Amino acid sequence: MTLPTRYGVELPGWVLEEVAAAPRPATDVERMALVHRLARRNVREGTGGPFAALVVDASSGTLVSVGVNLVLASGLSASHAEVVALGLAQARLARWDLGAEGARHTLMVNWRPCVQCYGAILWAGITRLVIAGDGPELEALTGFDEGPMVPDWVAQFEARGIVVERGLLRAEALDVFREYQELVAAGAVTVYNARGTGPIKRG
Repeated sequence: MTLPTRYGVELPGWVLEEVAAAPRPATDVERMALVHRLARRNVREGTGGPFAALVVDASSGTLVSVGVNLVLASGLSASHAEVVALGLAQARLARWDLGAEGARHTLMVNWRPCVQCYGAILWAGITRLVIAGDGPELEALTGFDEGPMVPDWVAQFEARGIVVERGLLRAEALDVFREYQELVAAGAVTVYNARGTGPIKRG
């Protein structure tokens, strides 16, 4: 029997082109604007869902890594934008703990993490999470099942030294999701929930 011995993802070339074409993002607003551009283009390129993420060195402002959702491109359900960005940052810095030796890193994402990415963020060693928004709009507009997120997720992050900031360019995030919704309605994109199900209705 021959078993696989490795798996992984690779950013498509258009991601690096998009980052190179943009001015170096120096503020959180500029960085979140880049996140939205990447999320929108990710759908148009057919590589995954409308999600993107950045890891930034909080001390220097250096962009450490970029991630987009690569579920469709990779065939791997775990290839969410946050997981890709965190994994690439850890590979670049050659350490699993991004907070080692007092380092401070910020993860920027265009919406509240799903239940999988919640766990990934808890253990990655970042010290700050900046999201465009949270709430039911994501599932309503995109049809994704984000999983049974714990109600006190912000408190759980902060108990582990991760500051959470919400609401940065929220309207722009919703614009990206609405564009995605139109493509779903037209049958132009795949909503990749397992077993073909939509989001679980709660309450």
